Amino acid sequence: MLIEKFLEYLTLEKKYAQHTITAYRADITSFQQFCIEEFQTSDISKVNYVEIRNWITSLITKDISNRSVNRKITSLKSFFRYLVQIEHLDKSPLDKHKALKTSKKVQIPFSVDEVRTVLDSLETDSENIFKSKRDRLIIELLYTTGIRRTELVNIKLKDVDLANLKLKVIGKRNKERIIPLLLTIEKSFKAYLNQRKLLENSNNTDFLFLTERGVKIYEMLVYRVVNSYFSYASTKLKKSPHMLRHSFATHLLGNGADLNAIKELLGHASLASTQIYTHQSIVKLKEMHKNAHPRNNR
Repeated sequence: MLIEKFLEYLTLEKKYAQHTITAYRADITSFQQFCIEEFQTSDISKVNYVEIRNWITSLITKDISNRSVNRKITSLKSFFRYLVQIEHLDKSPLDKHKALKTSKKVQIPFSVDEVRTVLDSLETDSENIFKSKRDRLIIELLYTTGIRRTELVNIKLKDVDLANLKLKVIGKRNKERIIPLLLTIEKSFKAYLNQRKLLENSNNTDFLFLTERGVKIYEMLVYRVVNSYFSYASTKLKKSPHMLRHSFATHLLGNGADLNAIKELLGHASLASTQIYTHQSIVKLKEMHKNAHPRNNR
């Protein structure tokens, strides 16, 4: 089946993450189901742009956001490109399709004070020592390295080099990168590792971050950790691990870090992906320019 072969190609050749494969599968099978119901065909390799356009219209009428519709179309585009690549099609029916317009959402990062407040609260929490030491390291590591949530949960003990203050992470498409660690985080690592040793099953796994039962943590747990602690320290609507990644990049940029260096630290494939973090710095520059330029006083 073409869809399964395509998903296998994404897994084995493109090295896409499992959650990405799951999203692609859902998007493509959703379109296939639409074709079965509307056009009485399950062979989506034979559809034309008019039929795809009908699907897009049906998604919009269901109040699905343009951003989500564009993501679904991207999945379909990739599928048709694959069919062209294996010479099943001469050209993709989506070749000339233009993405729907979406509003650019400005993500406001956590402030330095908000991060400090959370870390300070975890430093003094003594009710559950293992949990407080682990959660503090999770938040501190996300904020001081800018790594992704999925990268964090897959860190292994051997990936941490405290002697040389380096961390190895495996990013998207299995790309490996080395990230420097701040000297200040060494204390948090050692405090957590001391507590980790006391867990009953800790010797049965090579992964760095564990639950209280001694098994590997999962992505939703990381989300809950960040969301829970920042709910007390911040009034921002979005309180996710990605916001710590966003804060990492924005704060580095605001303090003069080179954009290309931030790109390497974040593991972005292109500079265009990193440039979304420049908004806050531009706002600050505009304010500084307005207040400091002598022409403004005339």
